[in-house]
Amino acid sequence: MDYLIVTILVLLSGLFSGLTLGLLSLDKNELERKISLGNEKAKKIFAVRKRGNLLLCTLLLGNVGVNSTLAIFLGNIASGVVAGITATGLIVIFGEIIPQATFAKYAMQLGAKTAWLVKIFIFILFPVCWPIAWILDKTLGEEIPSIYSKKELIQIIKEHGCSKESNVDADEERIIEGALSFSDKNAEQIMTPRTVVYALEISACLDEKLLNRIKKEGFTRIPVYKKLIDNVVGILYAKDLINIKLGLKIKDIYKKEKILTVPRRQKLDQLLNIFIGSKVHLALVKDEYHGLEGVVALEDVIEEILKREIVDETDQMPDLQKKARNKINYNP
Repeated sequence: MDYLIVTILVLLSGLFSGLTLGLLSLDKNELERKISLGNEKAKKIFAVRKRGNLLLCTLLLGNVGVNSTLAIFLGNIASGVVAGITATGLIVIFGEIIPQATFAKYAMQLGAKTAWLVKIFIFILFPVCWPIAWILDKTLGEEIPSIYSKKELIQIIKEHGCSKESNVDADEERIIEGALSFSDKNAEQIMTPRTVVYALEISACLDEKLLNRIKKEGFTRIPVYKKLIDNVVGILYAKDLINIKLGLKIKDIYKKEKILTVPRRQKLDQLLNIFIGSKVHLALVKDEYHGLEGVVALEDVIEEILKREIVDETDQMPDLQKKARNKINYNP
């Protein structure tokens, strides 16, 4: 009978120890998130996990009580030193190491299957554990939720992308990373630099040569300036050149619409909202002296989110910043 009781006590010791590590390692906010997505296992666990201090007191009191009782029964089987060594070995191996290692790896699965048993333990030990848990709640306050920084979220997504068990693919990983990081960049980092901006003077005549040049450049929106490129007065839309009569002046066909002007340090998330709110997809990047530094388009912001160049059949040079650097470094 003593051996049977010792076996049961060792199993209970392992159960309390494993539940303590496994259940308390599960974050309450993560469980609530899983519940909102329909996870039944998380729903079962949250019923006992939501009051963390009460759960902790229950499991620790049960574990201490079982281990103390185990030492007493081992004393009936063996003498002092032998009983002490045996109790230590049984508790450490079967009551701590094995159950904790198991519950740490399968916390959700085992926690969901044993939630009903934990409720019984809480009910039995409630008169003793509730006052202690109440004091802990008042003195320590609510559990602090796990809040991740953007860099941590990006790293988590990368880890999911590399894991065989995750359904996050490489494209989703790239886009999520871009969405989380694009607001840290500014207009200067993605703009088309002034040195490679293709613009037209307002008095230019639309002849066959100019029309062919516009086709070759491949831009759908072309800034129109008066005398100096710093003085942009409108936009010429390539679609307006379809079946256009040659010999017209640029001033006769360009659009005198609102011109967006942003500083070089304009954050991309703010710039995206400006584009959406104004329904204008091209902005001029100017310095503190109102000189033109470059041009940035909605497409540039989207490319930064997607982390991929959007290149169509008319693009001659996808990376215009690279073209600008090559132009500066060119020595004829």
